[in-house]
Amino acid sequence: MKKRIKIAYIGGGSKLWARVFMNDLALTKELEGEIALYDIDKEAAVRNMKIGEIINNHPNTVSKWDYKVYDDVETALPGATFVVMSILPGTFEEMRSDVHLPEEYGIYQSVGDTCGPGGILRAMRTVPIYQEYAKKIEECSPNAWVMNFTNPMSICVKTLYDTFPKIKAFGCCHEVFHAQDFLCVVAKEELGIELPDRHEIYTDASGVNHFTWITEAKYKDIDLLKLLPSFEKKFYERGYCTEIGLNWDAFKSDVFQCGNKVKCDLFNRYGALGAAGDRHLVEFLNGDWYLKDPETVKDWQFHLTTVDYRINNMNQEIEKSYKMISKEIPVEVIKSQEEAIDLMKAILGFEVKVSNVNMPNMGQMPQMPLGSIVETNCVFTNDCVKPVVANLLPQGVKNLVYRCLVNIDDCYEGIKERNLNKVFNSFMNQALCSKLSLEDGKNLFKKMIINTRKYLDKYYDIDEFLTNF
Repeated sequence: MKKRIKIAYIGGGSKLWARVFMNDLALTKELEGEIALYDIDKEAAVRNMKIGEIINNHPNTVSKWDYKVYDDVETALPGATFVVMSILPGTFEEMRSDVHLPEEYGIYQSVGDTCGPGGILRAMRTVPIYQEYAKKIEECSPNAWVMNFTNPMSICVKTLYDTFPKIKAFGCCHEVFHAQDFLCVVAKEELGIELPDRHEIYTDASGVNHFTWITEAKYKDIDLLKLLPSFEKKFYERGYCTEIGLNWDAFKSDVFQCGNKVKCDLFNRYGALGAAGDRHLVEFLNGDWYLKDPETVKDWQFHLTTVDYRINNMNQEIEKSYKMISKEIPVEVIKSQEEAIDLMKAILGFEVKVSNVNMPNMGQMPQMPLGSIVETNCVFTNDCVKPVVANLLPQGVKNLVYRCLVNIDDCYEGIKERNLNKVFNSFMNQALCSKLSLEDGKNLFKKMIINTRKYLDKYYDIDEFLTNF
């Protein structure tokens, strides 16, 4: 018998993730119900509603959902079993400043949405919005489980818990999954073992989102981390893309792929495996290591994801949506590698699931500050998510992760207090900003604020800050 639920989707006009989510729901025989789509871009939510109706009639579909678009979040939330949050704070034009303006000061960012100067400015836009959403969730659906997919992940989850302390929330990210895929390739190349999927591997991963580390990885009784030195001897120089379905050299042309060269270098230095894509890992480290300039980036076999690329990709996805709705191209209903629906099913009591998610540190990372948002394995079961105590990180990794967590917490406190001087201190303490003089740091921070002030003036006294800074 199917269980009927309601899912409120904040950011329901998502151009890509929503379709993945909708497809996975359509292939979940245990569940049915309503998908309440809310987005400040109502037209985008309407497009997803129409695509959802097409999915309902697809021959592969085993679970049909009622897709409804709501004009405001207050009417979308009541009765929700789950609240999914996936928004873009600002537009890609604001992100253009976040990512590319620091290049004038010699700072390159491969993503620019989590840490570094771009991550700080994005957090300044995001936290006030999340404070408002957290209050609405407390008012309209206090018992719902909240699943966050928005970046910067850690500070979003921090905001939810600080604003509504009794919230039941966690942040989901698939980066660790890709690291597990990497280990499947290691097993294949070193042992000749063809694993059916990454779930055959046990990993102990912990850290901060996009800067997680695997300290233990086993297939049955085989220690996979011990295989890495031999694997590296064979493939380190040429690089090895481990994305399922792609060739080993796909990183040469695909901007979201890498040769895993940074991951291997960090393993050799610290004795733990970076469990995120190289383009994420490098942003938490001194900029001269891997992000000194575009040529250095090329040597390390990853890419700088430009905002122009993101804009072009967004426009292509919008065009694709219209073609799906007009039936010029078919809607494919295929199960993804994501785990969001599996986590929902576990919370609803259908199964027990272990997966990595972001939650407040309650001791699962004993080396890190309590209350900071950390990413570790958690056990999902009937209406319960319990963090699993992680292995201790090697001292070098511990120091790197600790700095990141302190930066996130300091940045959050500054934003919460609307104290931009405090936010600036966190800005300057970003690893990528280590090359800035104090004067250059102030100039860059002011320019970045001015470029995104359309989304800040409601929450901060920008004029007073710029006058006295």
